Amino acid sequence: MSVMTPPNVKNSGDYIEDVLATVKAKNPAESEFHQAVQEVLDSLRLVLQKHPEYRSARILERITEPERVLMFRVPWFDDRGEVQVNRGFRIEMNSAIGPYKGGLRFHPSVNLGILKFLAFEQVFKNSLTTLPMGGGKGGSDFDPKGKSDNEVMRFCQSFMTELQRHIGPDTDVPAGDIGVGGREIGFLFGQYKRLRNEFTGVLTGKGLNWGGSLIRPEATGYGCVYFANEMLKTRKETFDGKLCLVSGSGNVSQYTVEKLLDFGAKPITWSDSDGVIFDPDGIDREKLAWVMELKNVRRGRIREYTDKYKKAVFMPTDVKLDHNPIWNIKADCAFPSATQNEIKAKDAANLLKNGCKLVAEGANMPCTLEATKMFLDAKTLYGPAKAANAGGVATSGLEMAQNSARLSWTREEVDDRLHKIMIAIHKTCFETAEKYGTPGNLVNGANIGGFMKVANAMLDQGLV
Repeated sequence: MSVMTPPNVKNSGDYIEDVLATVKAKNPAESEFHQAVQEVLDSLRLVLQKHPEYRSARILERITEPERVLMFRVPWFDDRGEVQVNRGFRIEMNSAIGPYKGGLRFHPSVNLGILKFLAFEQVFKNSLTTLPMGGGKGGSDFDPKGKSDNEVMRFCQSFMTELQRHIGPDTDVPAGDIGVGGREIGFLFGQYKRLRNEFTGVLTGKGLNWGGSLIRPEATGYGCVYFANEMLKTRKETFDGKLCLVSGSGNVSQYTVEKLLDFGAKPITWSDSDGVIFDPDGIDREKLAWVMELKNVRRGRIREYTDKYKKAVFMPTDVKLDHNPIWNIKADCAFPSATQNEIKAKDAANLLKNGCKLVAEGANMPCTLEATKMFLDAKTLYGPAKAANAGGVATSGLEMAQNSARLSWTREEVDDRLHKIMIAIHKTCFETAEKYGTPGNLVNGANIGGFMKVANAMLDQGLV
């Protein structure tokens, strides 16, 4: 295919600045999206000099523009019989290598900017998994916290009544994210099945007895530790005895802690929006099981941990602090697994000062650009989210494969495939970073490795 080269093509640095300025102008006040785009484009400076065809085909302009943005009203009745109204979203970002794939997030902070950032990240993350999946993301500003099961069901049914016309097993396959667990996926799937009169693999994270996959709940946490283990191998080290900071206390954090214990590490922290738990004795399997019951069954708050385990210390959230106390505890490794931008420059400085040698991102974009730069400059082993936390969506892809084949694989089989995918993702990132002259910089490796596959598919498919 020949694409006419636009006149007045600038050097790659100026071109990237122009694209970034356009993205900011078109998407005002969407700071998370701007941040995600900037991080990827900064890595692509190395690529554009070698591949002028991406510039002439305007790949950057096209890849930063969603293929489709859906926004809709979600009316529902609460338990008092009063009408509530929320806003629903789905960003279908890029389908060059497969159907849109990415989670749904139910949280008061959800807005277009956050979902665009997540959908943009998802494109490259899904590309890295080696599976044929495009990128998308969605959700609502609905807060499931404090709602009854019936209220959550009525909301999910209203949400899916609109969303169902835009998704399907070969079009767009949503999954869970913050605020969307097994309960919500069940209600969403039931409504889809009722409206479409078909049982298909349209959502992932389903219950095991109706199309779900073993290891799916564990996958993001397990995968993050598998990836971190590959990083340690490059320096001939292991997890044995290493002190590990894990933020959050939800699904990703719980299974990160579990897999760290499998590898002989010593996790010592939890957190939620109320504050931070530091357990100097370390978190063992009994304590992990207690936290799982607290969070997954009782839906309680992490501060209750100190009532049960007296040696642990609780540090309540203090908005006046200029740093997060969890990142000021002496440790060898950090696994930010709560939310975006939880590690700022001051937190990165604290981690480095305390001798942290490895950071693996379990959450999406948990480090600010300044923090990321500090880790890379310090030659810290740094696993960016789109690589390190790709295990969740990789296992969603394995769930899709099982649904398509009407099969169910064993726990060992899924875990083995997940482990091999995480090893392959690390290999791609590591080798791509070396190929483009920045050895050890897995941010560049992940961004370039993920981008190339999508960009080449877009070139093959013409101007669409």
